[in-house]
Amino acid sequence: MIAIRYVAGYAATGTAVLALTLAGCGGGGGSSGGGKSGTSSSQSSGGTTQSGTTGSATSMLTTAKVAKLGTVVTDDKGYVLYRFDADSANPTKVTCYDTCATVWPAATAHGGVTTKGIDKSLVSTVKRADGSTQVTLAGWPLYRYAKDDEPKEAYGQGVDGTWFAVTPGGAKITTPASTSPTPATTSTGGGGGY
Repeated sequence: MIAIRYVAGYAATGTAVLALTLAGCGGGGGSSGGGKSGTSSSQSSGGTTQSGTTGSATSMLTTAKVAKLGTVVTDDKGYVLYRFDADSANPTKVTCYDTCATVWPAATAHGGVTTKGIDKSLVSTVKRADGSTQVTLAGWPLYRYAKDDEPKEAYGQGVDGTWFAVTPGGAKITTPASTSPTPATTSTGGGGGY
């Protein structure tokens, strides 16, 4: 009898945690934190390591071709970077904290960020409310998606209609890349999707 109560208690706790997690990431991307905003700072003026850093640290922004999206911005490990419609670029404002930041870790920097295939003048940083330094592109804070397990995966594309992979110029990608199949690459059927 006692064992059944413990099992039921664990199941109820697990269900509550799952419900809270899903509530924090649904509709609007789970932007919690009460509209906290960061203060924009120039890439060249920073370079110091922040304590309390959270997110996914990167030292370089580069580009990669990703199926169905075209050329996107990636971090130094090749993971696709995203921007969030609830944030803003002018002025730079970060809104993804708490549960949202667990699913969408900020692309953080511990020092300078180099670029490859991206205009360095578009790259800057913003200080997050937790004290970490988040990388921005054209003013937009950048994020990784926790469900992207491999480089060049883009499972976060279009999530909640507010998360989008970013172009080298900082624009969000909202349409699939145009492809002109040639007779040698035309496929005969198949599923598609992710």
